[in-house]
Amino acid sequence: MADTNFVDYVKIFCRSGKGGAGSRHLRHEKSNPRGGPDGGDGGRGGDVILRGNSQLWTLLHLKFTKHLFAGHGGSGASNQSTGADGKDIYVDVPLGTVVREEETEKFIFEITGDGEEKILVKGGRGGQGNTKFKSATFQTPRFAQPGEPAIEGWFILELKVLADVGLVGFPNAGKSTLLSVVSAAKPKIDNYPFTTLTPNLGIVSYREDKSFVMADIPGIIEGAAEGKGLGHRFLRHIERNSVLLFMIPADTGDVVKEYNILVDELKKYNPELLDKQRVMAISKCDLLDEELTDAMRPLLPEDIPVVFISSVTGTGITVLKDILWRAINS
Repeated sequence: MADTNFVDYVKIFCRSGKGGAGSRHLRHEKSNPRGGPDGGDGGRGGDVILRGNSQLWTLLHLKFTKHLFAGHGGSGASNQSTGADGKDIYVDVPLGTVVREEETEKFIFEITGDGEEKILVKGGRGGQGNTKFKSATFQTPRFAQPGEPAIEGWFILELKVLADVGLVGFPNAGKSTLLSVVSAAKPKIDNYPFTTLTPNLGIVSYREDKSFVMADIPGIIEGAAEGKGLGHRFLRHIERNSVLLFMIPADTGDVVKEYNILVDELKKYNPELLDKQRVMAISKCDLLDEELTDAMRPLLPEDIPVVFISSVTGTGITVLKDILWRAINS
C-alpha cells in the first residue's frame, strides 16, 4: 500500500437527524365537524452509523469527507399518519478503528468485526401527535410534541492495525525485507532510516494451508513513547498485535541493550504491551560466522524464544514461522 494512501487518523464532524414534529391536526368532516384530534407522530431522525469493513485498510476515504449529516425526520400529518424517518448514514471503516470524542479524547467504542455496526450519533425521536394526548377527560388536545433535536460533534477516528504478529525494531532492522520474503507484500525497502512510514500488512503462508497476518510497523527510535520521531503514530498499531517479533540486526553494537531500549519504549507507552507474547529474531545472520553466532547466544534473553534468521539466504525462516505459529496459538 502506498504511503500516500494510508491514513490512520482523521477528525470528522457528525450530525444526526432531528426528530419530526408531531401533528396537531383536528379532523373536520361535513358529517362530523368536531371529529377530534387525528395528528400523527413525527418520524425519527437518522443515525450516523459506523460499520466494519474487512476490505478496507485505511481511513483515506474520510480524509476529504469530514462532515457527515443524517436526514431529519418528517413531520406527522392528519389521519394519524406518521412522518417519514430520516435517512441513516453508514460509514464503512477498517477493522481496528477506535472512536473518541474530539474535545475530551474519551473512548467511545471500537470496530473489530466485519459488518459490525455501532451508532456514533443517534437521531432524535419523533414527537407524538395530538392523538396520543386524547383522554376521556381531555377530548380535544390542540398540541403535540416537537421532535428531539439532532446530536452533533467532532470525533476522532484512529486506526490500530489488526495483525497476528507485529514487527518491532529500530529502523533498518530488516523488518520490511522479512515481510517481503514471507508474504506477497511489497513494502518499500532501502538502506536509510524510516523507509517504512506506514504499517504494511502481509499474509504469511504456513504449513497445511494455514496462514497468519504480519504487520511491519515503522521503526522505533529511543524516545518514541514521548512522541519523538514518528512517536505515537506507530506505537498505537502495536497494541492490536497478538505476538510481538523483536527484530535486531546481527551487526548491531549491543543486541541486549537494543532489545532493552525497545522493551522500555513499549512499557512507557503502554505497560500492557509487555503482557503480549514476545519472540526475538536476530536478522542479517548471514553476516555472522559460526564462531560469532556461538559467542552471541549466551548473551541473549533466556525468557523468550530467539532465532537467527537471514531474509537473504532464507536461514531460520522456517524455524521462525514455527515459533510464531506456536506463539499465536498458545
